[in-house]
Amino acid sequence: MSSDQKQGVRVHIRWMIRRDMPEVLEIESECFEFPWLEEDFIRCLRQRNCIGMVAECDDRVVGFMIYELNKTRIQVLNFATAAAYRRRGVGSQMIGKLIGKLSTGRRTRVTLEVRETNLPAQLFFRESGFRAVSVLRNYYNDTPEDAYVMQYRLRPESEQLFQPTNRIARLAG
Repeated sequence: MSSDQKQGVRVHIRWMIRRDMPEVLEIESECFEFPWLEEDFIRCLRQRNCIGMVAECDDRVVGFMIYELNKTRIQVLNFATAAAYRRRGVGSQMIGKLIGKLSTGRRTRVTLEVRETNLPAQLFFRESGFRAVSVLRNYYNDTPEDAYVMQYRLRPESEQLFQPTNRIARLAG
């Protein structure tokens, strides 16, 4: 792929609608060895607290995410970017939109599970501010593989503003 194809793209992120399903399923099967089926998406999205979003570029779906709203957190259930649009900011824009839904008074974290063999996803989420917080042994039905639980935690502004100071240097000066 040429360098001009790898530059960042701006996407429009919107709610997933029924007619997005063929493109979402195409991305899903391209990205995962054990992809969700259309019935899996529909069953999930019929639940009151499950939301689907897509990232659109030039009237094409180039990424999607399915997440569940819980009392104190947002749980990402499925997340993928079309291969041709990876490393171009699509996933970062989608995660940024999700993190923007956090608030100190209500939902303060985003959690998700990543296969232990999915190093690109682990690195992507780490670069996005997520940290591995636990391991789920033999998590997947299709393989004996473990999953890493990764979490992004919203820090209160008071915690972000706090900077340790060297009191001795300050008193001596």
